[in-house]
Amino acid sequence: MTDTPAPLAPAPLAIVVKGWPRLSETFIAQELVALEEAGLRFDIWSLRHPTDTKTHPLHDRLQARVRYLPEYLRDDPERVAAAQEAAKAMPGYDAAWEVFQQDLVRDDSPNRRRRFGQACVMAHELPPETRGIYAHFLHTPSSVARYAAILRGLPWSFSAHAKDIWTSPEWELREKLDPASHGAAFGATCTDFNAQHLRSLTTAPDRIDLVYHGLDLARFPEPPTRVQRAKSDPFQMMSVGRMVEKKGFDNLIDALALLPNEFDWHWTHIGGGDLSEPMKTRAETHGINDRITWRGACDQPEVIAAMRAADLFVLPSRIAKDGDRDGLPNVLMEAASQKLPLLSTPVSAIPEFITSGTTGVLSDDAPAALAEAMQRFAEDPSLGPRLAEAAHDRLHAEFTMAPGIRQLHKRLTAMLAQGG
Repeated sequence: MTDTPAPLAPAPLAIVVKGWPRLSETFIAQELVALEEAGLRFDIWSLRHPTDTKTHPLHDRLQARVRYLPEYLRDDPERVAAAQEAAKAMPGYDAAWEVFQQDLVRDDSPNRRRRFGQACVMAHELPPETRGIYAHFLHTPSSVARYAAILRGLPWSFSAHAKDIWTSPEWELREKLDPASHGAAFGATCTDFNAQHLRSLTTAPDRIDLVYHGLDLARFPEPPTRVQRAKSDPFQMMSVGRMVEKKGFDNLIDALALLPNEFDWHWTHIGGGDLSEPMKTRAETHGINDRITWRGACDQPEVIAAMRAADLFVLPSRIAKDGDRDGLPNVLMEAASQKLPLLSTPVSAIPEFITSGTTGVLSDDAPAALAEAMQRFAEDPSLGPRLAEAAHDRLHAEFTMAPGIRQLHKRLTAMLAQGG
């Protein structure tokens, strides 16, 4: 007779995420697994169902219950209607409705209305044992968390990263940070660049913590023994990232097309994204597609294997037209864990990890500058290993995961005590 697993007990913390699981958000999975292993109990409330066909091994380690809110309110009208009716009887309904109406005046969009509907469902279905809500990302997930928290009279908090900060209107950021406007009990963000910006928008800057994602180095193999290549050897480059504007892969493809014909190079790209087909067409137009491998979405073991086989990691990040930008991409630290040399750009918080000429090279994102930097690595075989060694040392000294998890655990525990 097979033992039936005991049902999970209601958790005191509800964590709101955009989607679960998602291959492109390894940093969230890493954090949640670490918090769970540190003894924090929580349920995950996801705004979307998964679209990736693969998962990372990290996702399989998480024990938390996952609940899916209706991605679109029309998907489950009976569930939404019951929740909205129940919400009207909650003590915080009048306050939540007032906040929602104020937001609606400035952003009367289907997305805004959907956030409030999802919040009603969440508030209605949260177990009575819930004492606080924590949202990953300061835009849509935090809106749902904030409305639901007001409805239920609970404290809420957030972790902010990149797009959620830089593409959100300032009025919305200020109100989510303002204690007088049902703002967050605290907020964590993954770079000092982000932290300084958010602190400038609130009267309670002490509520904003700098918490680098860092790496759980126990999840990564020891770096390979790298033999210095000869200048005449093929030069293997790679990138990992979604095909979106802020990653700058159009400029990188243009840069690859500028490399001399006699330069024996190959570039591998890992990741999906809306611009995948246009980028492939761009490479074909340049006549370089035969030197490129398009891997698509890969799980983390596949990514690490590719890093161990490459000679240079390239991430030409830039600020997109809508203001979106990277924070400090975890893939840079993952590459450093395998002593893979780094070439990137001085955007946002990337210089917090890469000091150009010391732990990597930071280039202008113009194609000619990127091409020159790639050739520099190829023509000086000693450059990459020297910089990679220094980046590996810095990773171990300053960018491990444990300090951030301790700070988050402390903050979340204090918030739950407040909500009790």
